[in-house]
Amino acid sequence: MPASTGIADLLTGLPPLLLGTYTPKIDAKGRVALPAKFRSQLGAGLVMARGQERCVYLLPFDEFRRIAAQIQRTSVGNKAAREYLRVFLSGAVDQEPDKQGRVVVPQMLRDYANLGSDIVVIGVGTRAEIWNKDAWESYLAQKEEDYSDIADDVLPEVEF
Repeated sequence: MPASTGIADLLTGLPPLLLGTYTPKIDAKGRVALPAKFRSQLGAGLVMARGQERCVYLLPFDEFRRIAAQIQRTSVGNKAAREYLRVFLSGAVDQEPDKQGRVVVPQMLRDYANLGSDIVVIGVGTRAEIWNKDAWESYLAQKEEDYSDIADDVLPEVEF
């Protein structure tokens, strides 16, 4: 009789799928507890980096390496790619969560994303993002109005 296949077995070998919105706090030491649902998918370590729209990216090591390799392949002859790679990699920091699932958000990245104690952590598929709570709420309110129009441009081939 074959053993039953669990969800973990089905996900083995697939990239992470980070979903949802969470509102942890950053403590006085700059630590944030990662959402429990993200911890197993991020694995033993992750990379934090400057994200777009003044957020902080949280990337599993494999995803970070994939993105960095992609940028590096185009960077030699492309000035914009070289500049992007410099900013992206110079702001990247590898982290290993402690036993409580906390990571330290370096001061440089807290300053970049204007992170105080009130933050939002969102899952964006293969990465997570940390946002200043007010900035996220403003961004989301603005983009929700255009959500349907954006879908037509970004997802022309996807049917719901």
